[in-house]
Amino acid sequence: MATTLLRKTVLTAAGVVATAGGIAGPAIAAQATPAERAAQVVTSDRKHGERELDVRYEAQPNFYFCGPAAARNALSVQGKNIDVHAMAEEMGTTEDGTDSINDITPVLNKETGKDVYKSTEIPVDKAGDKVEKLRADVVKTVDDGRAVVANIAGTATDTDGTAHSFEGGHYISVVGYRDGGKVVTIADSANPNQASYRMDVDELARWIASRGYSS
Repeated sequence: MATTLLRKTVLTAAGVVATAGGIAGPAIAAQATPAERAAQVVTSDRKHGERELDVRYEAQPNFYFCGPAAARNALSVQGKNIDVHAMAEEMGTTEDGTDSINDITPVLNKETGKDVYKSTEIPVDKAGDKVEKLRADVVKTVDDGRAVVANIAGTATDTDGTAHSFEGGHYISVVGYRDGGKVVTIADSANPNQASYRMDVDELARWIASRGYSS
């Protein structure tokens, strides 16, 4: 299968089992408490190279809505509250998932403004070369009051040492940074018990490799 932005992204049944902490689809969203659904943020201190946006977090309602859910969480930082099912319809999301970041970007632009968001690919063999661009894009986007949406696959480890595994692919939102963008804050719709975590930006670049992000 081609490792391009057009490569299909789907959180398959196997991927669901493999996620850190497990995920049971709609049941988790139904059991989430108000505290779990609200991402509490927090800080805005550009002088010290950090900023986080206020996310009105919602977990994805099923195993294949990660793309619409990531976009919905990303847009929530701008005070927008868009129905995730409506977003899924616009993105062409099916039980096979959302095809690529190129299906996410137009929906973000529809709600934010023409050409505000752009898709960027990270080739599988260029992750190390793209770390600085990813860092700069996260910082610029968050400083603009917007969140990044990233298409990831495989396993990555956060700054607490917890592994997050999505072998079938997944979408996440990047909603903050610290240390000038060397560490990023992720809002993850897969599991409300792990709704937010931090990750080194080079680890995130490897996670995105072969896919892309919208910023």
